[in-house]
Amino acid sequence: IQRAYTGNPKVRKFRLKLRVMLTQSVVAKAARAVFWTTSRISFSAMEGFHSKAKALTYDSTGEPEKVLKLQELDVGQPQEGQLLLQFLRAPINPSDVNTIQGKYPIKPQLPSIPGHEGVAEVVALGNKVSGFSVGDRVVPIQPGQGTWRTRGVFNAKHFWRVPRDLPLEAAATLCVNPTTALAMLERFVPLSPGDVVVQNGATSAVGQAVIQLAKAKGLQTVNIIRDRPNWAETEDWLKKLGADVVTTEEKLLESLKQNGGKGPLADCKLGLNCVGGSSAVAVAKALCEGGTMVTYGGMSMQPVNIPTSLLIFKDLNFRGFWLSGRFARTQPNAQKELLAKVVQYIQEGHLQVRTKEIPLERFQEALALTNTAYRDQKVLLSME
Repeated sequence: IQRAYTGNPKVRKFRLKLRVMLTQSVVAKAARAVFWTTSRISFSAMEGFHSKAKALTYDSTGEPEKVLKLQELDVGQPQEGQLLLQFLRAPINPSDVNTIQGKYPIKPQLPSIPGHEGVAEVVALGNKVSGFSVGDRVVPIQPGQGTWRTRGVFNAKHFWRVPRDLPLEAAATLCVNPTTALAMLERFVPLSPGDVVVQNGATSAVGQAVIQLAKAKGLQTVNIIRDRPNWAETEDWLKKLGADVVTTEEKLLESLKQNGGKGPLADCKLGLNCVGGSSAVAVAKALCEGGTMVTYGGMSMQPVNIPTSLLIFKDLNFRGFWLSGRFARTQPNAQKELLAKVVQYIQEGHLQVRTKEIPLERFQEALALTNTAYRDQKVLLSME
């Protein structure tokens, strides 16, 4: 019976078709198993993938040259809302040094990586990140990101995209000094072309930006600097940037005394102080009646002691300014507006920065240069 049944041509055809179907099913299942196994391995490997980065770190506050050390760290992949960034340049600013010393209002949790400012390139994006692409150049708009490293993963909302053709040195120093300079020129006193601004610390990064931005706006500047061996060279350089008057504190006070309290130019409506002490008093004395002095730094570590007579008889106004403080909290969109303006000034050729690049590995040399007297270059750590 079995032979008769299997000898039936229809039955043989059915059995052959069944064997083919079973074979295809087994192969398909095997293929799917290989696919999903491979996919899981690839996904798992991507999740666990780590690259290496070099970073300056410190686990206790103190002088940077004593507490900083260069370390190699693991860097994972960006998660939701994050960017994987490759840093290119990062400046050494006074605020960075003060943070490491433990003297700055921003107190990072230790151990920490220093650096509030810099420029980086986007290497990879996490999920739900918009407004950025791989290859974009970005700068931090939130302090305390830890930019003194080669690579890291960061919250995307703390960064702002800059034009790729912006010079690296300009992009790296974009967020702190020129934005501070522009904010002080625009947000305290209404100024018109021909008005005069007096400032100390004119060779500082902010001071240089004030000179150039004031020139672009048609303003005049009186610039106080310390006496120095290379005075003629420094004066010539500042005037090429756009300075109208370059003087010392002593010379300015003598000029005011000889001219009945009037400065070397027309009445000064706005004064900018980053030094403190007697230098701040000189700035205040150069102001016209009703003038305003804005203090944004205290490099001399001396208090601002203003004579009572200036308050009574000249009715002066005294303000403070910190870009990352109350200004940022009360005007959350202002920083991006300032950055966009500064970028435009740079692209139009109105703003340049003097820098000296030193590789990250030679950070001790960079710190030593930062502490050099009469330095007029911004020191940049190079990660390339």
